[in-house]
Amino acid sequence: MKLHELKPAEGSRKQRNRVGRGIGSGNGKTAGKGHKGQNARSGGGVRPGFEGGQNPLFRRLPKRGFTNINRKEYAIVNLDALNRFEDGAEVTTALLLETGLVSNEKAGIKVLGNGTLNKKLTVKAHKFSASAKEAIENAGGTTEVI
Repeated sequence: MKLHELKPAEGSRKQRNRVGRGIGSGNGKTAGKGHKGQNARSGGGVRPGFEGGQNPLFRRLPKRGFTNINRKEYAIVNLDALNRFEDGAEVTTALLLETGLVSNEKAGIKVLGNGTLNKKLTVKAHKFSASAKEAIENAGGTTEVI
C-alpha cells in the first residue's frame, strides 16, 4: 500500500448536514427548526433545568448537608509504594515529596494499609490506618506520628 492509496475506513467519515440549502435537501427553508416559536429563533431555547415555568426539580428537592470548613484532606500513601525504599530507611515527608510518591503534602501524610510491605522501615507520617500500622510493625519497622 502506498500513501496515495490510503483511504479512511468505510463509514468512519460522515459529511455534515448543510441545512437551509433548498427544499430538495429535506432540510431547506426552516432548516429543520419547524415554524416560528422560541426554538426557531436565533439563541432560542430554554436554559438547562427549566421546566416551562413549573417549579423545577432542583427547587423541589430539599437542601442537604453542609461543607465542613475545618475538613483536613491528607495526601495518601499505600504500603506497597513504600517497598521502593531500602531496608532500614527512614521514610519522612521530605523523602516522599522528593521521590514523587506524594506531589502535594496537603494537610499531612496518611499511610494506608493497601498492599504488602516487605521492608523494615521507620515511617514518619501525620496519620496511620490501623492496618498500615500493624503491617509496618509486623515487618519489623516502626511508626512515628509527627
